[in-house]
Amino acid sequence: MTGPLAGVRIIEFAGIGPGPFAAMMLADHGAEVIRVERPQDLTEDAIAIRRKDVTLRSRRFVAIDLKDEKGAAQVRDLIAEADGLIEGFRPGVMERLGLGPDVALSLNPRLVYGRMTGWGQTGPYAAAAGHDINYIALSGALHSFGRAGGKPTPPLNMVGDFGGGGMMLAFGMVSALLRAREAGQGQVIDCAMTDGSAALMSAIWSMLAAGLWRDERGANLLDTGAHFYDSYETRDGKFIALGSIEPKFYAQLREKAGLAGAEWDDHMDAARWPRLKAELAAVIATRTRDEWCELLEYGDACFAPVLSMTEAPKHPHNAGRRTFLEIDGVVQPAPAPRFSLSEAAAPTMWDGAVATDAIFSPRPGTTHG
Repeated sequence: MTGPLAGVRIIEFAGIGPGPFAAMMLADHGAEVIRVERPQDLTEDAIAIRRKDVTLRSRRFVAIDLKDEKGAAQVRDLIAEADGLIEGFRPGVMERLGLGPDVALSLNPRLVYGRMTGWGQTGPYAAAAGHDINYIALSGALHSFGRAGGKPTPPLNMVGDFGGGGMMLAFGMVSALLRAREAGQGQVIDCAMTDGSAALMSAIWSMLAAGLWRDERGANLLDTGAHFYDSYETRDGKFIALGSIEPKFYAQLREKAGLAGAEWDDHMDAARWPRLKAELAAVIATRTRDEWCELLEYGDACFAPVLSMTEAPKHPHNAGRRTFLEIDGVVQPAPAPRFSLSEAAAPTMWDGAVATDAIFSPRPGTTHG
């Protein structure tokens, strides 16, 4: 194993969304991740789907019936030799399986026990069902996504599941692993997507407190309220994205796009934004996306073409940095971020192999309990 997390072993209890994403991030950077699946879930069709699942890359799979005593004993053996554990069940499920934090930490006091839920382990909503859209609605984030006069628009499931959930859990796991390494003591991480999506809004809360943000959609600097921070349709039905906030960047946009006249001068005057947005949209619609790229790309107007998923891997910048990889015929994002001294091995897609015996050999020099 290579990468900054080489030598770290994580037990992942199978789930969907944020838990696997957190485990993917850890595996991407060298952690050994063993994913525990229920045997009945590994049908032929399910295996075929999982083999294409990018969030399951760089894993070992083991099939264990958690409700069977032999299976529970196998999992306890895995826990005793692990550095961390990730589970995404509703509160109380792991306890009912006899694998809750008290049991796990008694087996392995250095264990980092990561719990991924939408609402958290406590609170009035804790036992309720939900999905990304619900968690970011309650945190105040969803209210901010959308255009003026329109309804809230979910940004896929990037903010709850992956930003406020999986990425937050990966950060929490590494933080607690560092603490366990220094102090010899593990702990439980209560990672809730509602909490995480609220944390992602920290800068917007700062702007609201400073009187620089209106608590409504499509009326602010970063939410499509401003004419210089939005996407626009081009003559060929494609789109470009502009983010010319600072005066020197806005000046370059004006120069290149031919935005002459005093009406364009004070670009931070919010009262002008609706009118200037309509005028700028008309200007952008006079050229194709490629023509705007020829005019603005690689400059300082804070410009980029809006690329589709099939287009993005082919763009010269992404291709030059190898931002995307193709592994076993599956195009996918490369691991991020990048490290100068401890680069991890290239990710691998799951080959469909499943262990039925969960006894993995202890690592040399490891002691638990």
